[in-house]
Amino acid sequence: MSISAVLRAAQVARVLAASTVGRLPLGAAPVALLLYARESLSIGAAGLLVGVYTAGLAVGGPVLARIADRFRQPPVMLAGAAVSTAGFGILAQGVPLWAALLAVLLAGLGAPPFEAGLRVLWRDLLAEEQVPTAYTLDIAVQELIFICGPLVAGAAVALGGGVAGVYTTAAFQLAGTIWFVTTPVVRGWRGAHAERHWAGALRSGPLRLLLTAVVLIGAGVGSLPVAFIDYAETVGHRSWSSWLLAAQACGALIGGLVNTRLRVDGRRLPLLAALLGLGYLPLLLTPSSVVPMVPLTVLCGLCLPPLLAAAFLTVDRIAPAGTAAEAFAWVATAFSVGAAAGAAIDGAILDAAGSTRWGFVLSPVVILLAVPWLRPVARSAPAS
Repeated sequence: MSISAVLRAAQVARVLAASTVGRLPLGAAPVALLLYARESLSIGAAGLLVGVYTAGLAVGGPVLARIADRFRQPPVMLAGAAVSTAGFGILAQGVPLWAALLAVLLAGLGAPPFEAGLRVLWRDLLAEEQVPTAYTLDIAVQELIFICGPLVAGAAVALGGGVAGVYTTAAFQLAGTIWFVTTPVVRGWRGAHAERHWAGALRSGPLRLLLTAVVLIGAGVGSLPVAFIDYAETVGHRSWSSWLLAAQACGALIGGLVNTRLRVDGRRLPLLAALLGLGYLPLLLTPSSVVPMVPLTVLCGLCLPPLLAAAFLTVDRIAPAGTAAEAFAWVATAFSVGAAAGAAIDGAILDAAGSTRWGFVLSPVVILLAVPWLRPVARSAPAS
């Protein structure tokens, strides 16, 4: 099915656009927090701030999604956005480090679960044969978050300082939430009636294996903002890090658009993860100028959307009944947990090693470690 046919379906363009605006903090917040923290903190402390925020996303996402599975999305997402906005507001007051860590934890815990909320809508909005195209389109469009987010944060910081980056991040999240929850399909969606279990979606064995792999992949991807900040400071100015992250997202956007022409299949998960990990190896060259670094960052992003699209299609088929939103949220959480660990570990590595190149070692290693975990998932994954 074509992308244009999916976008012409009623309400699809609106929910996709609204969720993209609301998810902009996923791309903007790491850069905004790093640039805000680097005004007075070490690179290790700045990485810790991003790690705590991402850990908040990891914890809050499945909890909010499980509540939405049982009830409705709008009240859950609006309440979460209010809590998250309060966290960003507290941080912007220039509080001490311990209070800043609590503030970013609050900002992460309350972040509305847009990914889960959007992906459970596809089967209500589209015919069955259009759903795989919707997933791949969703993943491709999501890369706009990681292209525009760092640039928006960088521009806000350049114009108004670190505080402006924090406030801008919060404003996009709140605006996207309001736009999303006022859409008719979101207001009318209800979770499936099914027997509830205390473990929820996690009672699926293949899902647990997939989540383990996603943690490792998230660690590899999540270490890059810290590595890019350190690299940019070494070769020029730390604000260049936002352009490098945008270049990586451009590569992912290209990979996502190409993927809409391919047949996504969960059985390709190990191969896609291996290609993704190998794509990060050229970053170890760490050229002395940022210009040759740009194509290397584009290259490392190419395989991420195909990998994520295959993962989400697999989740859609292995999640227990009545846990769709929660299962998708667990994937986002696994990625966030990995990203939090990757940011914190990479900051510590850079503080200890004192060499920019070491900041790019973690990514390919941990992503390639995900391949063995994906093999049994691929064997059990039904064809798309």
